[in-house]
Amino acid sequence: MKTLQKFGGFAALYAGVAYIVGMIGFLLVVGWPDDPVQQVAVLVNNQVSQHILYIIVYQVWAVFLVVLTLALYERLKADSPAMMQTATAIGIIWATVVIASGMIFNIGMDNVVNLYGKDPAQAATVWRVIASVCDGLGGGNEILGGVWMLLISWVALQAGGLPKALSYLGIVIGTAFALGVVTVTVFVTAVAVLRWSACLSHHRRRPPMQLRERGPRRAWGA
Repeated sequence: MKTLQKFGGFAALYAGVAYIVGMIGFLLVVGWPDDPVQQVAVLVNNQVSQHILYIIVYQVWAVFLVVLTLALYERLKADSPAMMQTATAIGIIWATVVIASGMIFNIGMDNVVNLYGKDPAQAATVWRVIASVCDGLGGGNEILGGVWMLLISWVALQAGGLPKALSYLGIVIGTAFALGVVTVTVFVTAVAVLRWSACLSHHRRRPPMQLRERGPRRAWGA
């Protein structure tokens, strides 16, 4: 139990840092264009760095997400078992599609880069399909992540399992993810996610808070 909580704290911190690294790497360092032909050219010129970024931000990140999800379940399941079971299932599904998205991107990128030298137009067409699949799974929306964060933060807020400020911040971020506001306020959201993850990591290494004398409040389905 204690070991899982420690790993959960590290996983939370990694998740926030990786989110920031991804934003900086994809938007500022690489410079991701809108045109598919230009995107393929970027992939050709940055193939190695893109591979590394996707491993860090998608595949490794998703593994840590599973650890964090299980650690949060162990900490909050007594407060609202049904809601935490739902949140845990969503978290694992989210991790699965993120891993799939990262793998499809890396394998698809290799094929497109090889095709680009022979037929750039055909490479752009193939890449448009691959990018659509990746975006649909985990790159173009954060609905699953938003619902996951929203459920966990709501349980923690109702039962006092985490600090109120952390719970409120999680509800705000989760709502932004679920509604797609993240695509508009991407940098603000990235900083907020890092803050939420850092606070969660710090709190996970501390002993669980004592429940109120009148007992935990059942948030849903308890």
